[in-house]
Amino acid sequence: MLKIVEVGPRDGLQNEPAVIPPAVKIDFVNALSLSGVNEIEVSAFVSPRWVPQLADAEEVFRKIARREGVVYSALVPNEKGLARAVSAKVDKVSLFTAASESFNQKNINTSIAGAIQRFLPVAKGAHDAGMTLRGYVSTAFWCPFEGRIAPAAVIEVVERLIDVGVDEVSISDTIGKASPDEVGMLLDGLLSRISTDRVAVHFHDTYGRGVENVLTSWSYGIRIFDASVGGLGGCPYAPGATGNVATEAVVKALKSKEEAVGVDLEQLANARRLLDPFLSEERRALPRGGSLACATCEFSHQDVCCGQRSV
Repeated sequence: MLKIVEVGPRDGLQNEPAVIPPAVKIDFVNALSLSGVNEIEVSAFVSPRWVPQLADAEEVFRKIARREGVVYSALVPNEKGLARAVSAKVDKVSLFTAASESFNQKNINTSIAGAIQRFLPVAKGAHDAGMTLRGYVSTAFWCPFEGRIAPAAVIEVVERLIDVGVDEVSISDTIGKASPDEVGMLLDGLLSRISTDRVAVHFHDTYGRGVENVLTSWSYGIRIFDASVGGLGGCPYAPGATGNVATEAVVKALKSKEEAVGVDLEQLANARRLLDPFLSEERRALPRGGSLACATCEFSHQDVCCGQRSV
């Protein structure tokens, strides 16, 4: 069954410069619950020192109006985060690592091996609590610090997450540079090791290829798609990366393939408008000139973004 995972409340808001009041986030999640998306990633139980925008995770989870049939999930980094998630009655939790050692060190201050070791008690605790467990693999195509990531490196991380006990993996194009050919190359290898029903894809739209990459994944049989309403998002540890692929665009693209996507675009728009008073006006479709994401682009020249898109 096709699933739309709305990541706007977590991935969409974690990089916003403004602090959005908890009441607005609660209304935002409640509006998304009415849209027909299958899952909403509501927040993350991470240190407020590192991600202050999500310091209100407990309050938001406590006050949202949960709709039957919708999964309410959260990111957790460790056992402390899991304990908070259990207390907040989260349905599903996500662990996160990367296929790039450099990005892992920047993001969670440990190696890939260290992250996997850290996940063992979290995975056991999540399953003991009856929670579904997801594993994110960031920088699955390109890293802002290391450049192109080999598919074999991604597959190795996925297999280690499966060994840990995750039920689902989300393959993440963290800086939004992946091309459809690169997506296909990774899926060719990955889907020989893991069934399609356990794989989600998570594309950012920095270079305007998010929808193409979604449709490429769909053609391989992937049916779980992460997206963020209005294309909100970004990553504090991926310089230059812009927002996630927009939920609206993903829904329209899948409907064009005659998929039965039970998501109401008008309700998505209603949810997105709740955030308008709080969001930055400056939203770019390309990375900022001189950013590390821009440095991975073949068109980059003397640290200045020339405004071209890779093809």
